Amino acid sequence: MIRTMHHLADNGAGWQICLYQSWDPERVDRSRRPVLIVPGYGMNSYIFSYHPNGASLEAHLAEHGFEVWRVDLRSQGAAIKGTGTLQFTLEDLALVDLKVAIDAVLAHTISEGDKVDLIGASLGGTLMFTHVTLNEAHKAGALVAIGSPVRWIDLHPLIRMLFLSPTLVGQLRISGTRRMAELALPQIVRFVPWLLKIYLNPDITDTSAARQLMKTVEDPNRFINKQIAEWVRRKDLVVSGVNIGEALRRVENPVLCVLAASDGIVPRATAEFAYHQVASASKKLLVVGDDTLHVAHADLFISNAAHEHVFSPMSAWLAEQRIL
Repeated sequence: MIRTMHHLADNGAGWQICLYQSWDPERVDRSRRPVLIVPGYGMNSYIFSYHPNGASLEAHLAEHGFEVWRVDLRSQGAAIKGTGTLQFTLEDLALVDLKVAIDAVLAHTISEGDKVDLIGASLGGTLMFTHVTLNEAHKAGALVAIGSPVRWIDLHPLIRMLFLSPTLVGQLRISGTRRMAELALPQIVRFVPWLLKIYLNPDITDTSAARQLMKTVEDPNRFINKQIAEWVRRKDLVVSGVNIGEALRRVENPVLCVLAASDGIVPRATAEFAYHQVASASKKLLVVGDDTLHVAHADLFISNAAHEHVFSPMSAWLAEQRIL
């Protein structure tokens, strides 16, 4: 039976970030590095502990012998706001919160590892790459990016429109997103499924449990929105004056890039950029879906196809990355 523990870690900026540690005492392989899952934008880590039809990503990895961690960074999920503010940047998330999370994992791990394998989902993968390129003393082992942008090689017109004006999106305060999404999801599936399919394909993902699925949704942050809009306009992500896409050429960690063939949020050319850019001797590109299996962005975590096409090959690849 899988055990789960809850931890809080002070990020030094007025927030307590939240971590969940899970493992199966009868199956865990303590010689492996612990695995930390980093959620993307506008979401928290809940979705990695839930799947509408089967084992979650967290449970799958634990069942295959991994010690699994997931984190809620500031303003996500169960993170606790103290004296901190909502005015923060991608740099804060990548260099402060993610470092605190990795240090907390290593402080409490039951494994023998002195580094942490990272799984970054969507923008979580972007934060992961930013962390290792800007922090030479990082403690990251193998890196898994799931539908993660760094350089916008290709961009869906809807995403371009939403982030057209950095000034405008930087001023908009948005709240109640989770409740609105919960109410809207069944109607979108029923009347305009084509609109949803850039993010999720209801033909392969069970959307009937809207309330459960939407527990992962968080309100967007207007300061991050502005930074993303500037990134979209520039195409290259620049953090602390460093072009992260170019800095990827220095990354030698093992890298697995997972992408959805029908992803409208992070199209294939954008999602596979990091794979081509890193200098890793051990790297792999996993394309999920084809002309008959239409897999979109969120389907990588919660579709009926996720177990066979994402979770299993990911856990197998991670098991091979024992030595860095």
